[in-house]
Amino acid sequence: MLDELVAAIDNRSSHGIAAAIGRLASAGALPVGTRLPTVRELARALGVSPTTVGEAWKLLAAVGVIDARGRQGTFVRVPPGPGGDHRYQRTTAGPATFALDLSTGFPDPRLLPELGPVLAEVSRQPLTSSYRDRPVLPALRDHLLATWPFAAEELTVVDGALDAIDRVAREVVRLGDRVVVEDPTYPPVLDLFEQLGAEVIGVRFDADGISLAELASALEYQPRLLFLQPRAHNPTGTSMTAERARAVARLLAPGTTLVLEDDHSGDVATSGAVSIGTWLPDRTVHVRGYAKSHGPDLRLAALGGAADVVDAVTDRRLLGPAWSSRILQAVLLTLLTDPAAIATVAAARDEYARRRRVVATALAERGVATGGTDGLNLWVPVIDERDALVALAAQGIGAAAGEPFGVRPGSDHIRLTVGLVHGPEAAVTELADRVAAAAAPLGPWRGRHPA
Repeated sequence: MLDELVAAIDNRSSHGIAAAIGRLASAGALPVGTRLPTVRELARALGVSPTTVGEAWKLLAAVGVIDARGRQGTFVRVPPGPGGDHRYQRTTAGPATFALDLSTGFPDPRLLPELGPVLAEVSRQPLTSSYRDRPVLPALRDHLLATWPFAAEELTVVDGALDAIDRVAREVVRLGDRVVVEDPTYPPVLDLFEQLGAEVIGVRFDADGISLAELASALEYQPRLLFLQPRAHNPTGTSMTAERARAVARLLAPGTTLVLEDDHSGDVATSGAVSIGTWLPDRTVHVRGYAKSHGPDLRLAALGGAADVVDAVTDRRLLGPAWSSRILQAVLLTLLTDPAAIATVAAARDEYARRRRVVATALAERGVATGGTDGLNLWVPVIDERDALVALAAQGIGAAAGEPFGVRPGSDHIRLTVGLVHGPEAAVTELADRVAAAAAPLGPWRGRHPA
């Protein structure tokens, strides 16, 4: 068995060893109860240090793949399920309150549509439902399908964008699978894939979207899933062009990789909706969130695309929540079709764009170039991430740590939710002065885009 293990391990880092053994266990090539070589035996065969194999064993134990029984040896066992996560908490580590908290990624409550008139309208509708009703209100389903960025084979509604991503990932990703993500990306997504025991491959991007050269290299590893944020990318604010999306689809076409897209900003993004599903509708699942545009407490997101995946999510929900509140669905439908709510969201989109532009321009004038053009966030390059966070916190300004967003260690950044920056020009100028000073305390710093 030792020779078979060595042949299967093409990446001899601790993560690569763990991923390879995880794939073998998931595929049944290492059945439950199989006794594995000792750490020293495998290390000697691979030509690596016992510490490297020991770290791989820890990773496998953390996701429940192996069971260490002391002198009896280490055995393959059935994974018990996911463990805890850590990245998301690290983005907001710091004091509980700030005079100006720009770490959250949340929308400005003052720019959300008023719910009073909407709730009054919904209260007059007959909403008594039964277990036999369809999970999605027919009128909402029709509206979503009519406004979807491609011809979705199937569609459902779940309890928020992260719920949608979680449910799709748990249906399609198995232990040891490879998953490609943009680098940097949203920390809870990395938490999720790591909990599932996937090997995450980070691909950088430029102003037009994900790097084609790096994606082509990543596809050689036959990833199960490609996770993208097509517009208003969190944290950088980059939006993919239609030309880049078409090129990505061409790269993906010969394979079997599923595309999972997170359109988290939705109607408050200034860029048009772009989807790989335009070219690969049977291999794309698109998530549209409404937290930033219509309110986080709606707890709703639409999930549409490849029928086999969406149907699997819908069927699995029958063993849990079964459906998302149809009362909330009626509220969402009213918000999406009411002229006053539509006007409010449009005004919010313009205001977020203005705020982002004003702060980015002010920082650029102080030698800090941020890149990206869309969404509520700015990805700010700094000389030292920890020093910048401490310097801003000392002035009552909260920012999100950049390190948890990255797949690979690299340049220091912080994320600022500039969608929350409002007030007179003098206040914005003062904020820019403080951020620029924290970003480059020893002098001007010429930032660069993550690519």
